[in-house]
Amino acid sequence: MNDKYTTFSSQLLLILKGLLMGGANKVPGVSGGTVAFVAGFYEDFMYSLQKINGKALKLLLTGRFKSFYHYINGKFLLLIVAGMLISYFSVSKILDYLLKTHELFVWATFFGMILGSIYYINRSFNDWSTKTIASLILGIIIGLSISFLPPSQENDNLIFVFFCGIIGVLGMTLPGVSGSFILILMGNYVLLLVDAVNALYDTLGLVFTGNFATIFIDTERVRLLKVLAVFALGSITGMVSLSHLFTYILKRWHQITIAGIIGFIIGSLLMVWPWKTAIYKTVGTHLVDAKGNRIIINYSHYIPDFSSTENQLAILFILLGISVLLLLSYYEEKRKV
Repeated sequence: MNDKYTTFSSQLLLILKGLLMGGANKVPGVSGGTVAFVAGFYEDFMYSLQKINGKALKLLLTGRFKSFYHYINGKFLLLIVAGMLISYFSVSKILDYLLKTHELFVWATFFGMILGSIYYINRSFNDWSTKTIASLILGIIIGLSISFLPPSQENDNLIFVFFCGIIGVLGMTLPGVSGSFILILMGNYVLLLVDAVNALYDTLGLVFTGNFATIFIDTERVRLLKVLAVFALGSITGMVSLSHLFTYILKRWHQITIAGIIGFIIGSLLMVWPWKTAIYKTVGTHLVDAKGNRIIINYSHYIPDFSSTENQLAILFILLGISVLLLLSYYEEKRKV
């Protein structure tokens, strides 16, 4: 598959897709897998991850690095991961800021993008039967059910953190399922995607300024870095193992699986419904994270007053999200011709 990404423009586009996927994974309710599916690289992504297996390990250990790189579709994976890393250290921060300052419009844009993805996927799917309709309905039910699950308490046990990594990576491997939202339900969203990441930023800052001696003095930072390392290991484990499972399912029950994915995405619409009120974690009084921010554990949804200017602007952002998604898919189809 490496020959598909030989030109600079195709490589840059793939990095941008990874950037979008990484940004989507950070936002609770939004699935990076949906971005991969609609942007046309989901099956390539699953195929490449599936190649990280015993044969790949043997090639690596015997020093056959070029064969290893080619076998795992290294160019593709490096470009996607590069985009995701750029997103993790830049775009996700911008999204965090926009969610605080223009929350309604951000959710409206994502809602529009998911609506556009449903239209795009459904347009190319024409194998509706009793089995695929049943799979669609099941996907919708599961997607909606996830939205109503009560969140758990924070747990920094390393075995549980490793399990969080395996489960949380579902957002990248299964379209329609938000890995960030699952981490909220497991109680560890703030621990793993806020506190641990902030500890990494602080550590990198110390490294760049040459303060190596102070890195391990702060025991809390060391604890969070250990948690982040275990979470990353769990995520890699989950990404590789789940890719094998989903690739097998896609090959054996392709149409039924696609119908189920459409259902998942439809079910996820409730999680990104723009008009909602945050429900904060409380134990007597509001709990806050290290920066003094209140911890959101879920949302209460409502029907807005569409006569207000703000809500009318939100409708425009929904249309913008639909347009962005359809333009992306149009460009992808045109590139393949």
